[in-house]
Amino acid sequence: MRRRALLSVSNKTGLVEFARGLIGLNFELISTGGTATTLRDAGLPVVDVAAVTGFPEIMDGRVKTLHPNIHGGLLGRTGIDDDVAQRHGIEFIDLVAVNLYPFREVIANPNCAIDDAIENIDIGGPAMLRAAAKNHARVTIVVDTQDYDNVLGTLSKGDATLEFRRRLAAKAYAHTAQYDAAISNYLAAQDDAQSVTPATLLITAEQSLTLRYGENPHQQAALYNLPDSKPGAVANAAQLQGKELSYNNIADADAAVQCVKSFDACACVIVKHANPCGVAISNTPEHAYQLAYECDSTSAFGGIIAFNKTVDVATAKAIVGQQFAEVIVAPSFDAAARETLSSKPNIRVLELTNISRPDSVLEIKSVEAALLVQQRDVGIWDDIEPRVVTQRAPSERELADLRFAWTVAKYVKSNAIVYAANLRTVGIGAGQMSRVDSARIAALKADEAKLRLTDAAMASDAFFPFRDAVDAAAERGIRAIVQPGGAMRDQEIIDAADEHRIAMVFTGMRHFRH
Repeated sequence: MRRRALLSVSNKTGLVEFARGLIGLNFELISTGGTATTLRDAGLPVVDVAAVTGFPEIMDGRVKTLHPNIHGGLLGRTGIDDDVAQRHGIEFIDLVAVNLYPFREVIANPNCAIDDAIENIDIGGPAMLRAAAKNHARVTIVVDTQDYDNVLGTLSKGDATLEFRRRLAAKAYAHTAQYDAAISNYLAAQDDAQSVTPATLLITAEQSLTLRYGENPHQQAALYNLPDSKPGAVANAAQLQGKELSYNNIADADAAVQCVKSFDACACVIVKHANPCGVAISNTPEHAYQLAYECDSTSAFGGIIAFNKTVDVATAKAIVGQQFAEVIVAPSFDAAARETLSSKPNIRVLELTNISRPDSVLEIKSVEAALLVQQRDVGIWDDIEPRVVTQRAPSERELADLRFAWTVAKYVKSNAIVYAANLRTVGIGAGQMSRVDSARIAALKADEAKLRLTDAAMASDAFFPFRDAVDAAAERGIRAIVQPGGAMRDQEIIDAADEHRIAMVFTGMRHFRH
């Protein structure tokens, strides 16, 4: 029995091979526009949609498949609609392969005009997909070029099962949902270009990785990629070696990468449980790593290590020679480094080719029954006008350390205190309910690492409510402090710094991280 397949695709990858396979399975091909041209150029027989509808394509192709002969052919139910179809001359269509106009690709161009975007909103394609998917009891629907071989293989063994067609139907509805979400979000952004939080937030994400478990073994987990995710994201990194990534690996690797992206100079960041435990800038990745490791070698064990420059063999040898690491992330690894790391096959090695600062995109956190949405914190030192508020201004070296410490503090859980000297962290205090406790813990870490705080710089992610943290810093020899300012007791804090001859800088920008 001869069957009918309707093919109308913008992405023509694998189209000719798929169509040839359908012909071999005794399908008649119906097609539109460029798809029909591609098939004819390959020497395949094709029936134009206009021949099926008895009506020409009009309005520059805007109207071609929106016709009862097409949608009746898709929606017709065997044993229910046969008489109606026969009376109106409608022949059933058994398979549809459609992918939609490249709307997301078009709007990804920063120079895209809104008229061009609107012209790439597909109408007939989604209508056919939804009709075919609704009638998946009879119709096989294909939206993904990766499914071509599977569909041909299944049909070569006979008719597809209902379960098989239902899976494809679910994929089709997900495809149209993603497409509609992209259009809605784009048009909402045009309506209010100043807002990053639209009245209705439509989010679609595709599962890219099933994880063994979540934060704990009793929790199921998976990784989902957003449609417009950038190549510089950990979720898109190439894994060169190592065990499968876990939920915690991905979360911690993202924290490390976000921090290391903040530096233009050669930098290394070591993260443990979502907090940096060592950060340093130096002339080489190896030296930057050694300085970062020395800040807190105990916490570095089993940590995530991120670089913003190529990892060479010296760096790889330094890592495997002195610590266990869960994940190492870098823009690239030279051949000798990869060979060295292969001696530790369980280390997950991730290559992230685009280590660049993130765009100002949405950041989403789930709470029970709701989503918290905010603009990602992309504020950097160059965006502010640091203001010296004490009698003594910081020296050039102190100012460089203040900038470095303030940048690191942005990635430390609040309340955050970071001590730094010579562009390396010497103590980090994270996630305490009291800011002075964070300062004490950072000092304790410095003592454990045998690193001096004398003449070091101190950064706080938010203002000091009381002078106690300044007094504690002075006792340890801190000579310069950077903080946002804005507390009711700012003058009291400034007076305390002046008493201790500490230089203090206000940034006017807070970096809470919960």
